[in-house]
Amino acid sequence: MPDPLSLRAFLFADPAAHSLSPRMHRAAFAYAGLSGSYEARRVPADELPDAVAGLRAAGVLGANLSLPHKEAALGLLDSLSDAARAIGAVNTVTHRDGSLRGENTDAPGLLAALRDAGLPDLPLGSDVVILGAGGAARAAAFVALRDLRGRAWIVNRTLERAQALAADFAGWGEVQAASAPDVPWSSAALVVNASSAGLNHPEGTPLDAAFLARVPVGALVYDMVYKPAETRLMREASALGLSAHNGLGMLAHQARLAFREWTGVDVPAGVFRDALADGLVS
Repeated sequence: MPDPLSLRAFLFADPAAHSLSPRMHRAAFAYAGLSGSYEARRVPADELPDAVAGLRAAGVLGANLSLPHKEAALGLLDSLSDAARAIGAVNTVTHRDGSLRGENTDAPGLLAALRDAGLPDLPLGSDVVILGAGGAARAAAFVALRDLRGRAWIVNRTLERAQALAADFAGWGEVQAASAPDVPWSSAALVVNASSAGLNHPEGTPLDAAFLARVPVGALVYDMVYKPAETRLMREASALGLSAHNGLGMLAHQARLAFREWTGVDVPAGVFRDALADGLVS
């Protein structure tokens, strides 16, 4: 590990100003007794190669990647974990002796958050609906097919993108791209919003309430968006008697796993959640 007095980590995203990741990782550095810094940087797509190359500098632990970089970074790294390669998206880059390794902590972070939210073991072949077709949706599809052993339905405003994602995961199980009217909502056990719909826009939603109304009571609706803390999708789901949760749990768990990748220190998830709570009220 680099000199503990000069540890640095980053978030590369566009936009980046809304991120609570700096609060979480600064709290983790303090808990671990390490003197380190974490900076959220706005990195436009055309600047990503230079930003990633800069991670090879001495003292840099690595970086988190968010929209729109999770897929674009794949070809910029020296190696990928099996999960990152299978998912086709990277959210964590780790620097070791000049080499950059890509990992995906979104998938295990999402699974941990779903378990925290009370998701039971689903019957084999249960229907899981994923809204979106970007890097986060790829992690959700990985969880749905590999961990939950469900049947995944990919719904996206651009059907071609959903079809491309479904094709990439065809070897993992039953997965299908579909328009919202064609989804078997009445048998959905889990609905995951993996799009940015609703981010910082209280009235934004990825799904018409008429479709949500067909989801059976007892299903779980998980919105990866965490600002606002209660999205329109969540409000409408709760009003229909569904269990609705925001993305704070996933955010905390993926950050915990990323920090462990960088430092080897396993900081409790509660440290990250407490930092998030502080960020949302300040």
